[in-house]
Amino acid sequence: MTTQKTTPRTQPTDSAAGSTLVTDIGSLVTNDPVLAGSSGSAKSSKSGGSGGPLGLIPGPAAVVIDGDRVAWVGAARDAPAADRRLDAGGRAMLPGFVDSHSHLLFAGDRSAEFAARMSGRPYTAGGIRTTVAATRAASGAELDATLTRFLAEGLRQGTTTQETKSGYGLTVHDEARALEIAARHTAEVTYLGAHVVAPEFADDPAGYVALVTGAMLDACAPHARWVDVFCERGAFDGDQARAVLTGGMARGLAARVHANQLGHGPGVQLAVELGAASADHCTYLTDADVDALASAADTTVATLLPGAEFSTRARYPDARRLLDAGASVALSTDCNPGSSFTTSMPFCVAVAVRDMGMTPDEAVHAATYGGARALRRNDVGLIAPGARADLLLLDAPSHVHLAYRPGVPLAAAVWKDGVLREARPGSGLLLDQQPAAQP
Repeated sequence: MTTQKTTPRTQPTDSAAGSTLVTDIGSLVTNDPVLAGSSGSAKSSKSGGSGGPLGLIPGPAAVVIDGDRVAWVGAARDAPAADRRLDAGGRAMLPGFVDSHSHLLFAGDRSAEFAARMSGRPYTAGGIRTTVAATRAASGAELDATLTRFLAEGLRQGTTTQETKSGYGLTVHDEARALEIAARHTAEVTYLGAHVVAPEFADDPAGYVALVTGAMLDACAPHARWVDVFCERGAFDGDQARAVLTGGMARGLAARVHANQLGHGPGVQLAVELGAASADHCTYLTDADVDALASAADTTVATLLPGAEFSTRARYPDARRLLDAGASVALSTDCNPGSSFTTSMPFCVAVAVRDMGMTPDEAVHAATYGGARALRRNDVGLIAPGARADLLLLDAPSHVHLAYRPGVPLAAAVWKDGVLREARPGSGLLLDQQPAAQP
């Protein structure tokens, strides 16, 4: 890897004010196999044909950013001129991570519960109620500050698209408040009033489902894009989950499902039947569940959440089984205070490779393009003309280092909507204000 001999710039830069050529990229993951093939420099990949699903363009490669979009992608020798030029110094570039499942609107701390679990206590859904009490007591400003902190934490590690859910209020007021806060920060907002039955309805779960599909939905639907339900023992059964999802869908929300995390159940089959965008967790699957996800690969993504199994010492989902069957797979953090308190997509990539049977190529694809599929987005999760300029430059020559060097902070620079939002001190990156010379 070459070293850029300039003074590093570490402050966010408004590169959206004109075009920027990022050149001398050592390895470029586009997630567009056609684009990689047409560049004349596609490289074969273990995960697929010419360039594989990663659409890998070997270096030296280049990307042109114009405003908030990618304008051009290809070999550096063919790059057009731009207003500014940035030398990537042989580093690898990939799309920003798409974290399609998280629970970031909460208050309180459950580290004591984690410590107890590491001492042998099993995980159940009941701990959610601890966070509910703390979240209800928190102010809106406190919840907003917490969400802002987690979003910034994820961005520093390369996450540029973030879904997040309600689910720790469980009253009309608290659920609507959480979603209103979330909508200030991200378009990917999920109504999860059906996380667990609210404590006030412990003896009347049917009454709580009526609330979730009635007054609570009325208050929350204007702030959300998605409706979700925790279809699991200790939470909501198949009939209750169906009522929640169909109620939300009738109000224009698209469906996603917490499915088959703690044991076999109806969640996956329900997700496929209703055309949900994703079935999330997918830890305990029958052959029929796998077949259903494979048959619905164009509609329903199996979103795997390895942080939850890591933090609960539970069995990991079998990603290899799903991939070999032809299912669409995404990786996500499931960041939440009880069972997966991480915002690190690189960590999830590493665990998926080590413990879930995925290759590095498959894990990176699932953490970028797979997440975009799980959110039904075609403008993120790839680097192609017209896509959002959400880019991650690694302080490494290849995306494989995300699994090869677990726990190491590899994000050298992150662009969000064409703006250089993060640049690591000492990275040697400088955004040249002079017009870029024609290669």
